[in-house]
Amino acid sequence: MSKPLDQLTKAELLALLQKSEQQVADRERVIAEKERILAEKEAYEKQLLAMIEKFKRMSFAQKRERFLGNKDQMALPFEPDQEQEQQQQEGFSRKVEYIRKKRPAHTGRQPLPDHLPVEEIEIHPEGDLSGMECIGKEVTEELDYIPAQYIRRRYIRYKYAPKDRYSSAGVKIGLLPERAIPKGIPGYGLLTDILTRKYLEHMPLYRQAQRFKREKIPIAPTTLEGWVKQGLEKLEPLYDCLVDDTKAMGYLMVDESTIRVLDSDNKKGACHTGYYWVYHNPLENTVLFDYRPTRSKEGPSAILENFQGYLQSDGYGVYEHYVANKQVTHLACWAHARRKFFETLVENKKAASEALGFIGKLYDVERKAKKENLSAEDRKKLRLDEALPVINKMSEWIKKQLPKALPKSGLRKALFYSANRWAELSNYLYDGKLEIDNNPVEREIRSMVVGRKNYLFAGSHKAAQRAAMIYSFFGICKLHDVNPQQWLEHALRNIMTTNHKNIRDLYPQNFNQTTRG
Repeated sequence: MSKPLDQLTKAELLALLQKSEQQVADRERVIAEKERILAEKEAYEKQLLAMIEKFKRMSFAQKRERFLGNKDQMALPFEPDQEQEQQQQEGFSRKVEYIRKKRPAHTGRQPLPDHLPVEEIEIHPEGDLSGMECIGKEVTEELDYIPAQYIRRRYIRYKYAPKDRYSSAGVKIGLLPERAIPKGIPGYGLLTDILTRKYLEHMPLYRQAQRFKREKIPIAPTTLEGWVKQGLEKLEPLYDCLVDDTKAMGYLMVDESTIRVLDSDNKKGACHTGYYWVYHNPLENTVLFDYRPTRSKEGPSAILENFQGYLQSDGYGVYEHYVANKQVTHLACWAHARRKFFETLVENKKAASEALGFIGKLYDVERKAKKENLSAEDRKKLRLDEALPVINKMSEWIKKQLPKALPKSGLRKALFYSANRWAELSNYLYDGKLEIDNNPVEREIRSMVVGRKNYLFAGSHKAAQRAAMIYSFFGICKLHDVNPQQWLEHALRNIMTTNHKNIRDLYPQNFNQTTRG
């Protein structure tokens, strides 16, 4: 039996006290360990919720990453509560009311464009009009469509021989014009239509073959593949010029995307994952697709090996190899930094909202510059006056948040992503011609992605590179508001007869001046 406390000696009391203190310390360690484990579990649960929210957004919601920081608008929780839904509905009502007040009076139906051909049909009243005179007319227009028509164009070349049988002159025959494909049956219009449907409207060749079959025109899919190959090969000299010009540009945005390619070197039916490296110059409005079998640092070497100027990219580590050159200034992408914080809204709403608030102010400055149509110099000044203070405040905020962020949490990853690239994120302040993010080059990739979902893979590495050529030129057509089908037919008709010194005149951006002016 233990002795009563009043009967214990001083040494026994001291030992008992030490034992009690040790037990308290052990319990505190156990509690601390349990709290640590609980915190990790809570953090892990928040990460899972964030992943679920991300997959829900990818599968069911619009792809735009919308952050509503206004107190009158709904935030982005995992499941909105009634108060937030009510705030959202009130904000929506105010928005609709504002639009109704500002909406201008309806001016009627928009007139049809003047470039469309006009077919006039005159309609007179029925009956006897001999005793009447015309006092006016009413004109009603409608927009109609005449289906495309396949025709057989037959070149009849007459032969002439000298009447004098003993003349040294030989037989003469009319010369055939330049053909779209030597010894092939497609005309320029048909070849252009096939290429446009495949690479702009994303219609695979087997579907196009079905169109010919419905018209009872016997053309096999393999024949179409040969036409596409030969048609694209005609554009190679123009594409080579575009590559050379892109290398010499002083500001490039770059991104990459996958393309599955049938690999004949491996077993039959095997696919290789190749990459389109896409380069966009927002100053000249040019875009270049370049296919490479790999995503390693050798991938962009053909364009970036001797590049000098501003290079803007996401956080992929390969680009660090090329920005090590002191003549290259690396620009990071604020949209990617924003995305990292956006994905942590469910995990840590307070901190993520603060970060998104900072970034939102930076984009407010960009919208203001665009709205006022500022010059590059004025845009730089506006950024230094209004964006630089925000960047400095966010830098201090990140320094305070990093020690508090839980290890392996999404917030910590987002903080490190921005902190490790802070200089690159701030470099866009150097020049008003530079953009805040890499979004323009990502937009250029979208059309290729839609096509990739339809035709699934390229037939070979060379086929993937030929597709890169037409994606480049169609992208430039879009940036310069040029009709891609009209440009392509013009380029195919003239590329073989154009002097190599003037071949750049066939660029899509020069199409309006050379053909319509």
